[in-house]
Amino acid sequence: MRPSKRAADELRAVTLERGVSKHAEGSCLVKFGDTHVLCTASLEERVPPWLRGQNRGWVTAEYGMLPRATGDRMRREASAGKQSGRTQEIQRLIGRSLRAVVDLQALGEAQITVDCDVIQADGGTRTAAITGAWIALRDCIEWMKARDMVSGAVLKDHIAAISCGIYEGTPVLDLDYAEDSTAETDANFVLTGSGGIVEIQGTAEGAPFSEEEFGQLMGLAKTGIGRLVELQKMAIL
Repeated sequence: MRPSKRAADELRAVTLERGVSKHAEGSCLVKFGDTHVLCTASLEERVPPWLRGQNRGWVTAEYGMLPRATGDRMRREASAGKQSGRTQEIQRLIGRSLRAVVDLQALGEAQITVDCDVIQADGGTRTAAITGAWIALRDCIEWMKARDMVSGAVLKDHIAAISCGIYEGTPVLDLDYAEDSTAETDANFVLTGSGGIVEIQGTAEGAPFSEEEFGQLMGLAKTGIGRLVELQKMAIL
């Protein structure tokens, strides 16, 4: 039995609330159960120096956790003078995931930065961030279209992410912290709405997992991401 009493293939309660930031061109407050992440998309009409003159844009991301997002207060990384390796890894993952579904040529010479700030953490912050970041990015692109800054299909597909793992010998979907902290295997899946694989991160915490178990996790991930994409579609209606 899972600590949350959920079925093995059951997501936590997921909500995607758009337009939560007054100033950002696109924003979304995403909640996967008790994991809450604020995603804001900001447009800059310039590109990084290494992209100048190439007539294409860029999408990038930054990620951070508020000091009391967890049970004990964490020191702000700014006060430490540098980002942790974990933070850098996650924000690069978010950026790669978003770029996988954006036509950078159609975006033109502009950069969209999606900031993902964890307000409350209970496992799966990176997967929630990617899922909410897509909404913020989409709304930013729609903001640009409304002002004739871009045209055509800049955004090629949906992108969403979910965690899966083996908890007490059973493959389960969407791990919360109670499961994630003791799972025998932990994996994160990033897939497009059409089922394309963008990234898979899988780790055995103890004994190695089998190919059969990986297939079960993959099946759960496809099911979960299918549901998340449906929620994204409902949110942008």
